[in-house]
Amino acid sequence: MKPILLLLSVLFSLNTMAQDLEGAWKLTEENGEMLTDKEVIRIYQDGYFSYGAREKGTNKFLEAGGGEISSNPEIKTSYTETYDFHTGNPDLIGTDKTYSLSLEGDTLTLLSADNTTQVWHRISDREDDLTGNWVITGRKRDGELSKMTPGARRTIKILGGGRFQWVAFNSQTKEFSGTGGGTYNAEDGKYTENIEFFSRDDSRVGASLGFDYEVQDGEWHHSGKSSKGDPIYEIWSPYQEAYLKKDQ
Repeated sequence: MKPILLLLSVLFSLNTMAQDLEGAWKLTEENGEMLTDKEVIRIYQDGYFSYGAREKGTNKFLEAGGGEISSNPEIKTSYTETYDFHTGNPDLIGTDKTYSLSLEGDTLTLLSADNTTQVWHRISDREDDLTGNWVITGRKRDGELSKMTPGARRTIKILGGGRFQWVAFNSQTKEFSGTGGGTYNAEDGKYTENIEFFSRDDSRVGASLGFDYEVQDGEWHHSGKSSKGDPIYEIWSPYQEAYLKKDQ
């Protein structure tokens, strides 16, 4: 009986010590130097991560990257990222990068194998109706709804901690089509995006876009007008179900 109680006690302690990475983070320090010339925001959600970087002052888009992480985003001693897209170095796509890590309060320290050290500060782990990692699986045009199956070419939108980032890319050809992100609010069927970086057009930074939303059978139905003023109706599905599980 005592060995069982001891095992349960150990498991309880491990679960208590495990702290969730899910939410939004801001890079504050790199290799011992405070970040002053750029802003980098990273989102962890549903076994996936993405980040976007912009130049401070000019809002110039700098870089984006993201992909799957090795397990559910829980603090342990290390974890591995597998890149699906990376604008700074496309050769990283499909490769793994392992970090040692530590978490003290809302400060996350990552140490890579090449001895690069990053310090991230948690912005928020807030959750709402749309918190999750999504992939587009349907679009309505001229009243006709067309469904799509995500493959190597896909568009995702990751939402966590009050931050969003959408990315369009092809992980097979390493082609990158675009990304944008910022803060958002989702409440009572109304969804608002506040753009803080946009790879295609820096002048869009500062704009706010409002949409209607509804979650039906686990899918996000998104309608309104695009940043160009065109009417849109999109269906987004949970990434784990629509993309990852299709190959299992």
